[in-house]
Amino acid sequence: MTATCATRIGVMTSGGDAQGMNAAVRAIARAGLREGVEVFAIREGWQGAFEGGEHISRLGWSDVSGILNRGGTVIGTARSAAMHTRDGQRQVVRNLASAGIDRLIVLGGDGSLTGARELKLHWGDLLEELVASGGISRELADEHRHLSLVGLVGSIDNDMIGTDMTIGTDSALHRITEAIDAISSTAESHRRTFIVEVMGRNCGYLALMTTVAGGADYTFLPESPPREGWEDRMVDTLERGRAAGRRDSIIVVAEGAADREGRPISAQRIHDVILERTGEEPRITILGHVQRGGKPSAYDRWMATACGVEAVRAVIDADEQTEPVLVGVSHDEVVRRPLMPSVIATREIARHVADGDYQTAVASRGPGFEQMISIYRTLIEARPTVAEDNGRRIAVMHAGALAPGMNQIDRVAVRVGLDRGYTMLAVQGGVPGLVSGNFRELQWSDVEGMANTGGATFGTRRYVPTEADLYLMARQLEEHRIDAILISGGFHAYATVDMLERERRRYPAFNIPIALIPASIDNNLPCWSMAVGSDTALNTVVDSIDMVRMSASASKRAFVVETMGRTCGFLPLLGGIAGGAEKVYLPETGVSLPQLADDIAALVDAFDTGRSFYLAVMGEETSEHYTSDVIAKMFEAEGHGRFTVRQAIIGHIQQGDVPSPFDRINATRLAYHGIAYLDEQLAAGRSEYAAAESGVDGLFSPARHVMEEMDWDNQRPRNQWWLKLRAVADELSRRPGQGE
Repeated sequence: MTATCATRIGVMTSGGDAQGMNAAVRAIARAGLREGVEVFAIREGWQGAFEGGEHISRLGWSDVSGILNRGGTVIGTARSAAMHTRDGQRQVVRNLASAGIDRLIVLGGDGSLTGARELKLHWGDLLEELVASGGISRELADEHRHLSLVGLVGSIDNDMIGTDMTIGTDSALHRITEAIDAISSTAESHRRTFIVEVMGRNCGYLALMTTVAGGADYTFLPESPPREGWEDRMVDTLERGRAAGRRDSIIVVAEGAADREGRPISAQRIHDVILERTGEEPRITILGHVQRGGKPSAYDRWMATACGVEAVRAVIDADEQTEPVLVGVSHDEVVRRPLMPSVIATREIARHVADGDYQTAVASRGPGFEQMISIYRTLIEARPTVAEDNGRRIAVMHAGALAPGMNQIDRVAVRVGLDRGYTMLAVQGGVPGLVSGNFRELQWSDVEGMANTGGATFGTRRYVPTEADLYLMARQLEEHRIDAILISGGFHAYATVDMLERERRRYPAFNIPIALIPASIDNNLPCWSMAVGSDTALNTVVDSIDMVRMSASASKRAFVVETMGRTCGFLPLLGGIAGGAEKVYLPETGVSLPQLADDIAALVDAFDTGRSFYLAVMGEETSEHYTSDVIAKMFEAEGHGRFTVRQAIIGHIQQGDVPSPFDRINATRLAYHGIAYLDEQLAAGRSEYAAAESGVDGLFSPARHVMEEMDWDNQRPRNQWWLKLRAVADELSRRPGQGE
């Protein structure tokens, strides 16, 4: 980096607010201070940049304390009409240059980022105009000849090309999914239809993903207007669901949805269609700005934090030749992209829709969006009863510890399998259930309502087959005429599939196709970035930290929070980043006495210099000797009464929550593609084993290839992508000079 003591960075939030903006502001302020630069908040967005004065204020380390878990943006946001005028832009340049700011990080949507780029393009000319009019001195203009610009996308709509997720989207998914879950309860009680309108003027991401996550029946998206006759198809879909035993019907519509003639498809229009054709009067719920509200999710906290740190690096690295960049995420990696091509590509989607080129509009949103539309259409078109049974039998089962989202895997797998003509069976009780032959044939209605439930209805156990079990398992597969198996679970599931594949020569019954889905709160499985259940567990960790922090608000207190995760550091590391921990201890790196001595010195200094709360997060198997209890007692002893210390072991509540939207969506994709893989194998007469792998066509690769990436001794993947975020945790944990 090329930062000097004279370097000043400005940070602003502009346009609509989004949960997670505060996490980004906090990260930018602290990362900047760690790099030795001065960071200034430009309050109230572009309007504050135009007004200047007290709207541009320096941020210290403690100025951003306690904001990580707050929604909205503490530095304010406002749109500015003045930014659309030359005079207004000139005033903004004058205020920024006068404050010594020529490096700018903007959090906002495409409009805010486009305005920022326009300012950069005209910066030099505007400076010259100010010099000519006496607005600033020549010396000041020469000191700040160029504006360096970095953008972060804050938008709940997830409508920007160039990043997989925008800041605020995941939190909005939480708000909407929680609402759909609540509405489903009352709708089921009264056998009613509800129409839920969500945000998304030009982007249907929220509507599509919450339809899948909430188990809704139908959706309308701006990018994919329905074909003529959609009214009858919708009513037919709702009636088929009711005929299959469903008591409620949920329709999700994006606020910008329209038909192919451009006429809006509003909640009221859908209401009128259903009333006219069925005589039933649906209820309408417009969620509105509640989607922007509430505290940010765990993902929005750690992702915005990581992007904020990278934005500081990018803006410091920039020189006069550097084009503005967008900092975002791609496959859980923080990336830099050229800003303007992303903005242009985003705006092109609306033109594709206007031109009737819906296929290009959908494809432009990315393969994940396009793929989920295909899955959604399959699920809503799937028939409760199949005219022709193909005579093949697929079993679904779990193995290993419980993971939230397992029920959604089963729900999607069973319905997709039935739709393709298979007899679907559940192996109840995990591997022991397979050994004992505990099979249950499933019908459409058996998985109704499972999308939003935690636990594992069909059961699971932490159990790897013994040598004696193999013969019994083979017999049960033969006796129940099982042609393929979909297995989901954690380390024990992977070990079981690895064993079955190695024993195929001895037991011909194992020569059937098997698809393996990663489902584990520990996220300790190879070749897949986020196992089903890990996001829910992470949110539980962060919620627990929030409550711990609140419990200490009236006293000076340090907490040592212990997470699950066994030998894998995913939960403590990302939980620590998202929870604002001062220290994170990981199983991968362990704990030493010299390290603890250094940490205790920093802890004592923090309280001596005004802190009232200190948080350390550690994984359950970080150290055999320096346990969370031991560390808490050491902190207490060395505090000598300056503060109190408490230990909090989060425990099994990390397994027991209702699955998060991300885990439901993840489970849906994996279950759908798992059944598709088994279908292809059976159609081709093959019997290969496969496990999920990110970035491959069809999402499944040969199981042997995936197993090679497992560190069997430590029960975690050889490549752990989240360890790259260790530097982020370290960078934000201590203010400059503390404990160094």
